[in-house]
This record gives sequence, C-alpha cells and structure tokens, in this order.
Amino acid sequence: MRKARTVYEHIRSNNIKTTLLVVAFPLIFVLLVFLFTWIVVPVDDAINTTIKVALPTMAVCLIWLLISWAFGDSMMLNIAGAKQIDETDPEYKYIYKSVENVALAAGLPTPRVYIIDDSGMNAFATGRSPNDATIALTRGIIKKLDRPEIEGVIAHEMAHIGNRDIRLDMLVITGIGVTVFIADILLRTIIHGSSSRDDEKNNTTAVLFMVWLAFMVFNIVITPVLRMAISRKREFAADATGAQITRNPMALANALRKITSDSRVGVLEKQTAMAAVCIANPGGKREFISEIFATHPPVAERIKRLESM
Repeated sequence: MRKARTVYEHIRSNNIKTTLLVVAFPLIFVLLVFLFTWIVVPVDDAINTTIKVALPTMAVCLIWLLISWAFGDSMMLNIAGAKQIDETDPEYKYIYKSVENVALAAGLPTPRVYIIDDSGMNAFATGRSPNDATIALTRGIIKKLDRPEIEGVIAHEMAHIGNRDIRLDMLVITGIGVTVFIADILLRTIIHGSSSRDDEKNNTTAVLFMVWLAFMVFNIVITPVLRMAISRKREFAADATGAQITRNPMALANALRKITSDSRVGVLEKQTAMAAVCIANPGGKREFISEIFATHPPVAERIKRLESM
C-alpha cells in the first residue's frame, strides 16, 4: 500500500512545483519567441529580437507580480463580487463558526470569510499566506449543502491554504494577464502597419507577426497545459488533506457530487484564469474538453479516492 503523504510533504512538493514553474515559464517563452522569429529572419537577428522582446516582457511581469503579491487577493474577491462576513452576522454566523472550527482542526489561523451572492455551488481560497488567507463561498453552496458537507468544502479550501497553493494561484492568475495584454498590443501594431508597402516595414511586420504567434502559442497552449496539470494534482492533495482535517471523507465526496451538478457562477463563468482556484469549474460541466486542458481532475476519480479512505 502506498504511504499517505503528510501536509508537510505537500507543502514541500508545491514549493518545488512553484520553483519549476518560475524557471520553466520564462525559458519556454524565450524559446518560442526565438524559434518563431528564426523562421523569418537569420539566427543572429532572431536572437536580438528575442532579447528585445523577452527583457521588457519579464520586467513588466515582475512589476505585475509585485502588484499581484500586494493586491492579488483583493482583485480576485472584487472579480467575484464577494462580501465579507464575521461572527456577528446573524445570517451566516454558523458559517463563520464552521470556518473557525475547521481552521482550529487544521492548526491554521482563522481566515477571513466572504460570501458570493450566487445560487451556484462553488468556493475558493486566496491570500499570500495562511496568516492573511481568505475563503469565499457562494450563497448556493451554503443553502444547498448540509453542515458536514459545507465543513468538507471548507476543509478542502483550508487544505489549499495550508499547502500554500493559494500563493501560487494568486500570482499565476493575476500575472498571466501581462502576456495576454502584450499580445493584444502586438496584434494592434501589426494591423496598423500592415497597409505599408515599404519592404523594411513589411519585414518588421513579419517579425512582429511571428512574435505575436509565439505569444499566442504560449498563452493558449503552453501556459494552460502546465497550469492545469499542476492544478489537478493540487486538487487531489487538497481533497485528501481536507478529509484528514474533518476525519469525514464521505462528507466531501457527497459535497463534490452535488457541486458538480450545479457549479456555474455567473460572475466567474468567463473568468477562465480563476477556474483553477475554485473547487469546481465555475463555468459549469464541460465534458467535451480534453482532460489535458481540464482545470480539475474528473469528479468521479476524486470521489472514488475519497470513498476509499
């Protein structure tokens, strides 16, 4: 029988994955820009173009990541339209107490608690560290799940906090917009310059087009595949750790079964970058999407693993 991994092993594993992401993303990006520009210009020019593109892009990414570190959790909560509650709130007092109790069982500080006014069933956690973390729950998840199931969901999100998943999620979600924004600027520049008949300008336009293609491949193919692969592994880890916290894996299994049937959240439906942080895809069930691009493992597999605990 395979030995169960401890919370500390999950934390160490996620720290390693974070480091690999930090290293892999810029390396792959630089390689793509070089290979695409090399198609239309000699190798020396391709290297020069890659340097001119990569350095400013990474500088902007670094600045944006620093902004994300400071304000990323607020950005995510604002996107979700979430409102904070506390133990004095009569309607949600028991929810706050449940979060408090699960945090105590997990050996973590009590996070801030937010409610998303949506009838769909979903939840996510965010923050820079366990000391300033936040858990957000939809009104639907509170109304449609019983108390043990709600505590199972809270424990799952608490596991993300304890495993330090929230830090990586926040940085990736708020930082990935940089390359999308730059790709949009490049496309506008290409369209504006495409009417020129000057050979030198046409050559520049061709180079810009290849750089734009590199950005698009990076944004549409590379980034989602890497992010989703890691996200799926972290969901399994959070399920296992959450079940360990509550000592009730069936409660989380039952919650997942219900959530999957009604996980759509209106304000998050088109926020694809946030799909990976939610307990289920806020865009609803998308069975036609290949597993390699899925933000979460198959719910049947998640439930199977919980039921076997």
